Amino acid sequence: MDSEQPPQEREAKKTEINNEIRIKKKKKKKKSSYFPKFGCFRIQHDATEGGFDIEVVDASGHRPNPTHLIIMVNGLVGSAENWKFAAKQFLKRYPEDAVVHCSERNSSMLTFDGVDVMGERLTEEVISVIKRHPSVEKISFVGHSSGGMIARYAIAKLYGRDISKENGHCEIQVSDQGKIAGLEPINFITFATPHLGSRGHKQVPLFCGFHSLEKAISRVSWVFGRTGKHLYLMDGNKDGKPPLLLQMVRDSEDMKFMSALRSFKRRAAYANIRYDQLVGWSTSSIRRRSQLPKRRHLTRHENYPHIVNVESAKSIHAAEEVPTESKVSGESGKLDMEEEMIRSLTTMSWDRIDVSFRGSRQKYLAHSTIQVNTYCMNSDGEDVIQHMIDNFQL
Repeated sequence: MDSEQPPQEREAKKTEINNEIRIKKKKKKKKSSYFPKFGCFRIQHDATEGGFDIEVVDASGHRPNPTHLIIMVNGLVGSAENWKFAAKQFLKRYPEDAVVHCSERNSSMLTFDGVDVMGERLTEEVISVIKRHPSVEKISFVGHSSGGMIARYAIAKLYGRDISKENGHCEIQVSDQGKIAGLEPINFITFATPHLGSRGHKQVPLFCGFHSLEKAISRVSWVFGRTGKHLYLMDGNKDGKPPLLLQMVRDSEDMKFMSALRSFKRRAAYANIRYDQLVGWSTSSIRRRSQLPKRRHLTRHENYPHIVNVESAKSIHAAEEVPTESKVSGESGKLDMEEEMIRSLTTMSWDRIDVSFRGSRQKYLAHSTIQVNTYCMNSDGEDVIQHMIDNFQL
């Protein structure tokens, strides 16, 4: 009995027990230190510019210094919330290395203002994000639908510029070529983006391929504001200035559209092969209709059930493929605008990932499901997002 033990022995026994407890606590603490736990996602809203950053912080509120900035851009009548699911998946994979910014400078009705105006807004937004995260060294863009076109415009504005902090404000200086806003460009990824516009035959599946209906819609493209005119290539003027989308497959003195796009280490285009009523398979995968794979030959990926084809294409020599100005000028040249865009964009390599939601209850929402716009309604696209993250170059 303890009461019968001398006081010295009882005290020695207590000391021994306490020492054992301390040793166990130290071992337990040391073991847990090998696996640092990040407490949660932190969403930081930008009150002046719109949009929000998502990053990982630990239990004490501290965050690592991310080196890779991922800009996610919504499409027509969209918002930053459309990319929230995908942004969180990125951070689950790269909690220490990445910070994700979901853009909202172009949301709701502002998406009718035109690709150029929205691209200017995104440019300013990216500058402000880089200013908030001085540790970033790399940059990637992910765009859904027209968001991919907005991103293409913005990277041309940011190409060859270096953003540095001086005297509490952000200055833009012309710097070495090959960088986007002074950062190393890594991934440029689009989901259901109309790279060739919406004017061509069957580029908007909703019209069922009826030529008369497609022509009628082209004439009233102004209903969708300047963005509609841009997507339907109806914004050319009598002075011979080509439509904006055609300008975006060329380099000019002021805007290096092609050089900016080519500067990225990897370009990828995710495209719905069917059930997307707004953006056709050809325009979103940057292929001629004759080059589209036969649907009967497509098979589902073992790990990503809604991905039915992955194609890594080699670039084509520009001198052989890009047509001259004379081939695309004048009224007769309108038929060749789509061809010039294809030839120019394929002078660089693209990973083409074809997606099919056949058999899914969400198939008729394919345009939104491919990006998991709203999880409760578009959750079947989760494997497509996972494929993007698994193949993302950090």
